[in-house]
Amino acid sequence: MPELPEVESVRCALEGDLRGARIRAAQLSDMSVAAHPDAQALCRAIAGRTILALRRRGKFLVAPLDDGARLAIHLRMTGRLLLACAGEPLEAHTRATLVLEGGRELRFVDARRFGRLWLLRAGETDVFTGMERLGPEPDAAQMDAAYLRAACGRSRRALKTCLLDQSVVAGVGNIYSDEILFEAGLRPDRPACTLNDEEWARLARCVTGVMRFFTQKNLVTAEEYRKTGGREYRNTPWLRLYGRAGAPCPRCGRPLARIVLAGRSSVFCPDCQT
Repeated sequence: MPELPEVESVRCALEGDLRGARIRAAQLSDMSVAAHPDAQALCRAIAGRTILALRRRGKFLVAPLDDGARLAIHLRMTGRLLLACAGEPLEAHTRATLVLEGGRELRFVDARRFGRLWLLRAGETDVFTGMERLGPEPDAAQMDAAYLRAACGRSRRALKTCLLDQSVVAGVGNIYSDEILFEAGLRPDRPACTLNDEEWARLARCVTGVMRFFTQKNLVTAEEYRKTGGREYRNTPWLRLYGRAGAPCPRCGRPLARIVLAGRSSVFCPDCQT
């Protein structure tokens, strides 16, 4: 699933081409992709509108429109946004197409069909997307030891479960929670309520530092993004824990262990993470 660094990479690759683009029409081949309003209403509302920018909140992409509305997109597990020339063959699993002036199209491709689009009209309260419940961004000034302790310090939930809670911190998923906890030297299954002040401070620094590191490593140019069809992210060479169960720990050399927490796989070092 794309997490904050991957979604930010998509935003950076596409925003330059989408800023100022006028939407001539919207075509949905899968009506279920429109979460709010219904597919026909969404298509009618965005036809003729101009995209002012492409922003990100957590794992959401948000395109403000010139009438005050906002088009929100969540890629979920397999969603991709592609900017193509009109007439280019559609990829399999293309679920939505925004026909832009100038002969280009923004296409939403999603093999697993979990991704969604929302249109929030000017002044409409967002009770649909879940963005209003998101916690702070990993690099927000609020993301410090005091905040994390207040949000999770009384909980017996596992640390990894806390990091995956989007109301605690926005944008962290299964991949980067493993990397954050390894950097902080904390086991993923450790109850949050057992951390001391120094450990909360270390965890807060690692949330910010690890997410910032991978966001920078994932960035690609618009041309690179187009050539790979939005499929290729650059995190793999830099991942130290995720998906490496049984491999030597990059610090101590002991085999990395794997456990399952709330249905999610977690990799950690039994020696380096206390």
